[in-house]
Amino acid sequence: MSMKSLLEKIETRQAVVGVVGLGYVGLPLAVEKAKAGYHVIGFDVQQSRVDMVNNGINYIGDVLPADLHEMVNSGLLSATTDYAKIQDVDAVAICVPTPLDLHKQPDTSYVKSSAKAIAEYAHEGMLVVLESTTYPGTTEEIIVAAFEEKGFKVGETIFIAYSPERVDPGNKFYNTKNTPKVVGGVTKNCTEVASMLYRQVLDGDVFEVSSPAVAEMEKIFENTFRHINIALSNEMALLCDRMGIDVWEVIDAAKTKPYGFMAFYPGPGLGGHCIPIDPFYLTWKAREYNYHTRLIEIAGEINNAMPEFVVDRSMRILNESGKAMRGAKIALLGIAYKKDIDDVRESPVLSILSNLKKEGALVTAVDPYVDNFKCGREVINTEPLSKEILKNADLVIITTDHSTFDYELIAETSDVVFDTRNALKDVKKKPKKYFKL
Repeated sequence: MSMKSLLEKIETRQAVVGVVGLGYVGLPLAVEKAKAGYHVIGFDVQQSRVDMVNNGINYIGDVLPADLHEMVNSGLLSATTDYAKIQDVDAVAICVPTPLDLHKQPDTSYVKSSAKAIAEYAHEGMLVVLESTTYPGTTEEIIVAAFEEKGFKVGETIFIAYSPERVDPGNKFYNTKNTPKVVGGVTKNCTEVASMLYRQVLDGDVFEVSSPAVAEMEKIFENTFRHINIALSNEMALLCDRMGIDVWEVIDAAKTKPYGFMAFYPGPGLGGHCIPIDPFYLTWKAREYNYHTRLIEIAGEINNAMPEFVVDRSMRILNESGKAMRGAKIALLGIAYKKDIDDVRESPVLSILSNLKKEGALVTAVDPYVDNFKCGREVINTEPLSKEILKNADLVIITTDHSTFDYELIAETSDVVFDTRNALKDVKKKPKKYFKL
């Protein structure tokens, strides 16, 4: 199939579209492509995910269950573990995980296995887009190499591009549909074909860049920007703690400046599958060019130290009440890494909980979005928020500021509260003993 034929199929919604990886990025993208009128086939190695999709059962917070159910029932969306069905698609997006290994080096094994599986069944005139966050050079080193090995000519018989996912779980305004998309093709033809597909599916602008490497670097720059600025806010919080200054009031005052300042806030640490991880792809890649990314690594040290600070501060707060950490009853409010989601990946609360237990504290975990979670080798069940838990606690620590928490109840029932998110800022009557990060 020629480039002209592929463009016509995309424009007329006749193209069959594949999405490899049906997780936090892939499933929302698959649903949006189906809603745009394309027949979509989702690929995943987990049979449980495939079965849930095919039964119209949603498992991702950013997908409306009704949308998934409608797309499956209409026949526009289906899922499979059989990669041989790649031969039936005209375009495919790769949305697989790219974690760090134990040595903080990128693990691209999922990208490599996906590229190999797709190349095995690919046909001429296909579009392949990598969306997984990764280091600059991945698209050409892994994706292009896999297809050239099979005899394809990029830009002529196969079209390859990189377009970074931009997913902010729990965001009430920006989602897959309306967030602008960056696209960088290996050739101009690749960029044109990939951009055409995204323009047909999404409401957000499509911004074309000159190469996959630019798009890959752009994505890491986005997350490194947040990583470093959050570290600055965390460092300010540590200093303000020593100086007896309210860091939240400082930030509120600073953000009144209408230019030259963007508010970032401190917290108990960084979580999720992006901000704590992505900058280290660049740190790893930079070594190839004999460059040391000092600012990124220092920011990482600051952010990674916040859970330990929360535990240390909790010990000091208990001491002020004449209590030891060992044997103290502590209620942790919020296990997810950010508000109003059920995602515990890389959550700093796991480290806080683990260290509190090591110090002998008796910890109760509370989270309305998380029924149970794994902390180390232990599976922990959460409890619903109740007056009994708050009254019995020697210390209540607000670690995730879920909107569904009853903060009036927390303030009036708890004796001692350590608020790491400034969640009680709008509650008029604070607890008897109230401490903020």
